Amino acid sequence: MKKKLLSLLLTALLTMAVLGGCGSDGTGESSGDNSSKGPTGDPVYGGSVVVGIQQDIDSLDPHKATAAGTKEILFNIFEGLVKPDKNGDLMKAIASDYTVSEDGLVYTFTLREGVKFHNGSVVTAEDVKYSLERASGLLDGTPLISSLKVLTSVDVIDEKTVQVTVGSANTELIYSFVAAIIPAGSGEDESGTPIGTGPFSFVSYTPQEGIVVKKNADYWQKGLPYLDEVNFKIVTSTDTALLELQGGSIDIYPYLTDSQANELKDSFQILSASSAVVQALYLNNADPLLSDVRVRQAICYALDKDEVNDFLAGGNATLISAAMLPTLQTYYVDLNDTYGTGANIEKAKELMTEAGYPDGFDLEITVPSNYEYHMQTAEVVVEQLKKAGINAVINPVEWNTWLEDCYNGRKYQSTISGLTSDTTPGYMMNRFQTDSKKNFINFASAEYDEVYNKAAAAMDPEEKAGYYKQLQQILCDEAGSAFIQVPAITIAVNPKLGGYTFYPVYVQDMSTVYYVK
Repeated sequence: MKKKLLSLLLTALLTMAVLGGCGSDGTGESSGDNSSKGPTGDPVYGGSVVVGIQQDIDSLDPHKATAAGTKEILFNIFEGLVKPDKNGDLMKAIASDYTVSEDGLVYTFTLREGVKFHNGSVVTAEDVKYSLERASGLLDGTPLISSLKVLTSVDVIDEKTVQVTVGSANTELIYSFVAAIIPAGSGEDESGTPIGTGPFSFVSYTPQEGIVVKKNADYWQKGLPYLDEVNFKIVTSTDTALLELQGGSIDIYPYLTDSQANELKDSFQILSASSAVVQALYLNNADPLLSDVRVRQAICYALDKDEVNDFLAGGNATLISAAMLPTLQTYYVDLNDTYGTGANIEKAKELMTEAGYPDGFDLEITVPSNYEYHMQTAEVVVEQLKKAGINAVINPVEWNTWLEDCYNGRKYQSTISGLTSDTTPGYMMNRFQTDSKKNFINFASAEYDEVYNKAAAAMDPEEKAGYYKQLQQILCDEAGSAFIQVPAITIAVNPKLGGYTFYPVYVQDMSTVYYVK
C-alpha cells in the first residue's frame, strides 16, 4: 500500500515549524519564509563562487564522513534515493517513487529514468543494492550509517526496482534513505575520487585548503545548477573570514558573529535563520569528577544562558535544556525552568558541597579552535563558572584533534561544540543511548535506553511524541550535559548573487545560487 503506513507519521513529523524557516532582509526583520534570498533580476548561467568553510574535510567517502562541515559540502556531490528539500520535506531523488508495506518492514523503490553518475554511467539497481548494503553493514558486517543497520536484505527485483527489508518497523527510517548512492564496487575509491549524482562533480581536494567542484551538465534536475564552479575554501578563523569577505576573495560565509554581521551589513547581503545545531557544554559522564550527577547539575545551575545569548547571538538564539530542536514542535518540551536560563550560583554551590567539593574544582573545556562562536562561548562560560568556584580553563585544539580525541576517542573532560540535527526527532536522541557509537558524552541510563526503544518502535504519533518528551526529561534531569542554545545562523552573501536557500538541515546547496543579470 503506497506509503500508507508512513503517511500519518510523516505528516506528524513535518507538521511543525521546520528549521530554516526565516530569512533576513539585512534589517534584522524576518522575511517569514526560507525561499531563495537575494537581489531581484534574471539568473545568469555560469561563473564561480568561493564559499568560506571552517574546517577540513574528514572524509570524501559519503558513508564514512562524520563532521557536519563535511556533509554540508558533500550534499552537492552525492544524493540518495530521497533528499531533503528547503521545507524539510523529503523529495524523490534517485528514486522516482517508493512504497512501504503495511507492516513497515518492506520498502520498494522505483529508480528515476536516466540518472547518471559523474563518470557518465547510468545509475542501476545494482548500484543501489551495493550502496545500501555497504552503508548498512550487510556487505561486510560493519555498518557505516548506524540508522541503516536495521536492514536485513536489499534485493534487486528488476533493473529499475529495489526492495529493502528491515528487521523492525520504524516510521522515521525513510529519512535514512538519503544515504548516498555510489557506483557498485567503488567504495574504497570514494575517499580519493568521489563519484555521485549530485549537481556538482568533484574536481580536487587539497588538505587544509579546500575542495573544488564543477557543474554536473547531466544533472537530472533540469535547469540546475547555475554556477560552473564552486570553491569551498577553508578559513582558519572568523577574523580571517571577515578580512577575506571585505577583500572580495570570499563570496559566501555562513558563520558570522553578530558583530561581524553588523560590520558587513552595508556591503553584503546578511541573511539569517535558525540553525540545526545544538550547542552545549558537553560533559564526559565517564570522567571521575563528572560521573557525579550533582556535579553536572551544579554546572548547569552555574551557567547564565541569557548572557551567552545576548553577548554572542544578539539575543537571536533559542535557549534549550535538552538535545531536541524547538522547531520540532510536536516532540519538543521546554525544560528551561529546570535549571533556569540565568545563573543560580547558590544552588550550584549547594550541590557542589553535597558532592564533596565545597571549595570548588578544576574543569578543562576542550574547544575546536576553528569555531570562533564556540571559542567565544567558552570564554563567557569560564567567567560564569568562576562565580560558583569552578576553575575552568580552555584547551583550544585543531578540528582534526577534536574529532579524534573528543568525538571518536572520548578523551576529554568537557567540551563546547555543536551537534547538528535533521528533521526527525530520533536523530539527536538516539546518540545518547548507552551503547551508541555516537554517544561521545558517555551518558548511561537504563531508563533512557528503555524509553528510546519504545519511541523507535511506536507507530502512533502521539505515543511517539510522549516518549521523546520523556527522553528529554531524563537527559535534562540527569544533566547529561549543560545544553545552552540553538544558535541563529547568520550568512554573508555577495550582493551580486541570488538564490541562496536555507534548509532545515546543515547543508550548503550551491545548485540554486546564481549571478544576477
